Amino acid sequence: MSSHEITEITIRDDMIRLGQLLKLASLVEDGVEAAGLIRNGMVQVNGEIEERRGRQLHGGDTVTVGGETVRITAP
Repeated sequence: MSSHEITEITIRDDMIRLGQLLKLASLVEDGVEAAGLIRNGMVQVNGEIEERRGRQLHGGDTVTVGGETVRITAP
């Protein structure tokens, strides 16, 4: 396993969509960039490639893009 750190991202509600999380976590600049990364198989959710920009994410889920991983914490 790699030695990179996991950044915690707290969301307001109990769910956030993948495209929104990528922007919130500053992993992408905008929705167009998010869509491109997802379409090209460069985004993983919980260790598996995710192809749906609207995928619902909940507390405990992890998202990895370009070697950076974030874990969602929810209220």
